[in-house]
Amino acid sequence: MLRFSANLSFLFDELPFLERFGAAARTGFEAVEFAFAYDHEPEDIAGAAHAAGVEVVLINLPPGDLAAGDRGLAAVPGREKDFAEALATALRYAEALECPRLHAMAGVVPEGFSAEDCEATLVANLAMAAAYAADQGRDVMIEPINRIDMPGYVLSYQDQARRVIREVGAANLKLQFDAYHCQIMEGDLARRFECHLPLIGHVQIADNPGRHEPGTGEINFAYLLRQMERLGYAGWIGCEYKPLKGTVEGLGWMREFERTKTPSPQRARGSG
Repeated sequence: MLRFSANLSFLFDELPFLERFGAAARTGFEAVEFAFAYDHEPEDIAGAAHAAGVEVVLINLPPGDLAAGDRGLAAVPGREKDFAEALATALRYAEALECPRLHAMAGVVPEGFSAEDCEATLVANLAMAAAYAADQGRDVMIEPINRIDMPGYVLSYQDQARRVIREVGAANLKLQFDAYHCQIMEGDLARRFECHLPLIGHVQIADNPGRHEPGTGEINFAYLLRQMERLGYAGWIGCEYKPLKGTVEGLGWMREFERTKTPSPQRARGSG
């Protein structure tokens, strides 16, 4: 049976951040995730999650200075110290939240450097990050992000992520498969998911165009989600989309999927 997580950076955004945990629980979510909540103390976030009875399954490392154009630090040459500090902060939050997964955003190719320079930096930084995360029993995630929404992003293709993961060679470095980003850059979602399943530790979904909820665009989620279920994916699926008319009003797709769900196959692959 597939399991859905509410991404609180997107859903219930009409509420203050700490109130979104309870809202997610009231609508049936048992897990949440979010990108950046570093303006809140980890103990306050942990308290909100505990009070709501939801598990925090994924957070992002601090991305650097978003206003200055940073979109992550893991692949940016010359910013290794900043990346190490971001990792230390994220691990501190992950420990307080009992969060098993950390997404390390790669960043954009800076002026004066090549894509090859950035990928070499990415490999070195991820090797370090995976080692520190392993000491806490946590996974590090990398996610190919489309270059329409994020021009110049270093990591944008599934095969590129596969190459990086294999070069690092750490068992706790995994692929974050985002259907929205993959649809824009590559398409062929069901086949790409199946090909990369042994590396996938987390999934995120949104339809295209618009990054709204499933059923609002071109992706056949009824088919794609059944394929994930058939293949035995046992991890979480993050609902990382912008609701068209409100979070609760936009959950009909999930209710329909749960209503028509079939018995789960044995969970032989994927990450839980």
